[in-house]
Amino acid sequence: MTPAQFDHLLTLVGPIISKNNTNYRDSIQAKDRLALTLRFLASGDLMVSLSYQFRIGRSTVSRIIRETCEALRDKLHPIVLAKPSSAKWLAIANKYFAKWQFPNCIGAIDGKHVLIQAPPNTGSQYHNYKGGFSIILLASVDADYKFVLVDIGSEGHNSDGGVFRHSVISQAIECNQLNIPNSAALPSTKTVMPFVFVGDEAFPLKNYLMRPFPGNALSKERRIFNYRLSRARRCVENAFGIMAARFRIFRKPITTSVETCKAIVAATVCLHNF
Repeated sequence: MTPAQFDHLLTLVGPIISKNNTNYRDSIQAKDRLALTLRFLASGDLMVSLSYQFRIGRSTVSRIIRETCEALRDKLHPIVLAKPSSAKWLAIANKYFAKWQFPNCIGAIDGKHVLIQAPPNTGSQYHNYKGGFSIILLASVDADYKFVLVDIGSEGHNSDGGVFRHSVISQAIECNQLNIPNSAALPSTKTVMPFVFVGDEAFPLKNYLMRPFPGNALSKERRIFNYRLSRARRCVENAFGIMAARFRIFRKPITTSVETCKAIVAATVCLHNF
C-alpha cells in the first residue's frame, strides 16, 4: 500500500475510529489505529507481538483491530462491493469471454475455509472436512480477480453447495435482485443463452449456474466445455490465493471471536478490491 493509498483510506475511516482525549490520557490517533490493523492483517502477527511493537495493551490491540475492521467493512463495502448494474454484468461477461473464452459468464463462484480457533460450546458446528475449525467465505469473482458478491460466516461443517443454497447470494439471484441482464445470443451465433456463474462439482446445476459434466468417458465437446469452464472457474481460486498472499492473517487460525473474524474477513475482501 502506498502512502497516498493509506492517506485516502485514513480519510474514509478516520472519523469513525477516532477517539476523544480524556483528562487522564491522550487517545491513540486514528492513523496509528489504522496502521496497527493493517499490520495485523498483512503480517498475521500475534496480538501480543503487536502490543509490544506499538507499546499498547493486549486488550486495547484487540479492541482496535475489531473496531477498525468493522469501520473498513462498513465504509468500503458500498464503494468496492456495490451491487452491480446490468452494464457492469455485461462488462464482466465481455471480459470473461475475451480472457478465458467462456461466453455469457458473469462470475466464478467458490468457497474458502477461513481457519479459526475453535469457538467454545459449539461442538462440531465449525469443524470442517480437513479436521480444523473454520468459517466459510463464499464469493463470486470477475475475470480480473476482483470480488463482486460475497457471503461470509457460514459454519465450517457445511459444503460449498450447502453454503450456496442458503447464502444471500443464492437468495438474491433467485429473487432477481441483482440486475442480471436478460438472456443474450452467444458470440458469433444466434443461439440465445442466459448469463451464468460457473462453479465446481460441489455446486448445483441451475439456469444461472454451470458446473462441469461429471464422469471421465466424455465426448470431445464435453471435454472442451469442461476445460473452458475450468479456466473460467480458476479466477475465483486465483483471487483467494492472491488475497491470502497479501494478507498473511489467513495462513494460520484466527484467534478471535467468530464475529470479529467475520469483520476481519470482510475488511480484507474490501481491501483486496480497494
